[in-house]
Amino acid sequence: MSPEKLAVVLRHFEQPDEVREMVKGRFEVVRLGGTTIGRATYEPGWRWSEHVGPGVGQTRCGVAHVGLVVSGAATAALDGGAVIVMRAGDLFYVPPVPHDSWVVGDEPYVSLHFLGAEQYAR
Repeated sequence: MSPEKLAVVLRHFEQPDEVREMVKGRFEVVRLGGTTIGRATYEPGWRWSEHVGPGVGQTRCGVAHVGLVVSGAATAALDGGAVIVMRAGDLFYVPPVPHDSWVVGDEPYVSLHFLGAEQYAR
């Protein structure tokens, strides 16, 4: 096998490929092995419809998400009535239907996104 095929690549969110800044939050993007991974960090009071939506011309997020909550808690509220609270340690799937999201409580919310990171907040 060639050395290129045996190479291991290490990346860190402290040196992301892209940072998407927003009021009360940021979304860092790392591209690795053909996959785009995102880290969301939101302060208390952050809400998608207020702090992301106006910048992308939408009132609700329509991106599918698969991720892991690292710390804090946030709500995902799908149009149609389903509301879930995601807490540290939860793995989540939010379908690509219109939804809003907001930080719950007074602790910052941090999550890793394994699906949807390329399209999120654009």
